[in-house]
Amino acid sequence: MDAPPALAPYDPPREPLRILHDDHEIVVLDKPAGLLSVPGKGEHLADCLLARVRAVFPTALLVHRLDRDTSGVIVFALTPLAQRHLGWQFEERRARKVYVARVRGEMAEREGVVDLPIRVDWPNRPRQIVAPDGRPAVTRWKRLRAGQGETRVRLFPETGRSHQLRVHMLAIGHPILGDPFYAEGAAREFPRLMLHSESLSIRHPDGGKTLRFASPAPF
Repeated sequence: MDAPPALAPYDPPREPLRILHDDHEIVVLDKPAGLLSVPGKGEHLADCLLARVRAVFPTALLVHRLDRDTSGVIVFALTPLAQRHLGWQFEERRARKVYVARVRGEMAEREGVVDLPIRVDWPNRPRQIVAPDGRPAVTRWKRLRAGQGETRVRLFPETGRSHQLRVHMLAIGHPILGDPFYAEGAAREFPRLMLHSESLSIRHPDGGKTLRFASPAPF
C-alpha cells in the first residue's frame, strides 16, 4: 500500500457541545468528526473535545478517546473516583462499545470475528499494522446491509487498540470508507471517515447502575 497522504490542516468543527447526559460523576457527549479528543502536539492542535468540555465542566477528566475523524458517544469523568472506576471498566472490558461503519466492498458473510494483533507502524506513525509481535486485538462484526459496492456493518471491539477497527477492517479486505490512512482510491474520497461510536454501556461510578448511551450514525 502507498503511504497515506498528509492529513488536511486541522480545522475542527465549531458546533456547540452535544451533551447526551451529565450528573455529579460523569458527562457523556456526542463527539463530532474532525475534533481531537485530547490536545495534540503544538498550539495549533490545542482545541479539542476535552478542552471544550472543561470550559463547561471544569473538573472533567479523560477516560477514553475517539480518533479525531471518528464521531459518536464518549464519556468523561467529573471526579477522580469516577475516572478510576470507569478506567477500570475499560481496562477489564466491562464497558460495551458499539460502532457503525461503512466499508468498501460487499461482505458475503453475515458476521465474523477478526482476531489479529496490532502494533504501530513505526516508519509511518501514527499508522498501525497487523503484526505477530503486536498487542492482542479482537473485533466482532455483523453485516447490516450490502449493496452498490459497499457494506454497512456494526462493530463490537473487545479490545481497545489504537485504530483497531480501521486496521481490522482493512485486514479482511474491507477498509472503512473515507479513511485517510487505510483506504485507497475511490474508497478514500469521502467527506469524512465513515465510522461512528453508536453506543456505550457502562456501570455508573456511584451505585453501579448499568447505563446505555446512544447516538445514531450521521451517515
